[in-house]
Amino acid sequence: MKVLLDTCVIYPTVMREMILGVAGAGAFTPLWSERIINEWLHAAVKLGPEAQAQAAGEAAMMAARWPEASVTYSPSLEDRLWLPDPADTHVLAAAIAGSADGILTLNARDFPRNVLAEEGLWRADPDGFLHGIWQAQPDQVAAVAEGVLTKARRLSKDDWEMRPLLKKARLPRLAKALGAAP
Repeated sequence: MKVLLDTCVIYPTVMREMILGVAGAGAFTPLWSERIINEWLHAAVKLGPEAQAQAAGEAAMMAARWPEASVTYSPSLEDRLWLPDPADTHVLAAAIAGSADGILTLNARDFPRNVLAEEGLWRADPDGFLHGIWQAQPDQVAAVAEGVLTKARRLSKDDWEMRPLLKKARLPRLAKALGAAP
């Protein structure tokens, strides 16, 4: 399964770590475009030069890990598409060009299911998507989450617990599921 990642699911660190960790475990193949990555890097600029450098490094590691993930498309493809927010048509164009099965986004309103269905695509939010993978492969997702938790503790110097960390990352269903796991 190929899934295009919208900028809004790449930019929050813990969310990105969970999504890419699950992808790295083989649950799906992530896709993005150069424009999506550039939107992330542009957003990181607002946090300062250190955050910008970190984002650029992480983007380079993503490109190295998934060299086939970056999708290109002709401007004519984007020109023929319609979404409620014209600024999002590049995401839909990348999903089509990459032969994605769906788009992972927090912007449900900007990606109507009926419009996506016309292109053979579905839309999912990261929490529901990861929760669904957890239902099918709980050990795999739990292992990724443990790794993300360990990294968050190390980088933030805080003693994070799984449930608050994932809830803060806008993954409340997954947080509840993993918090209830033995």
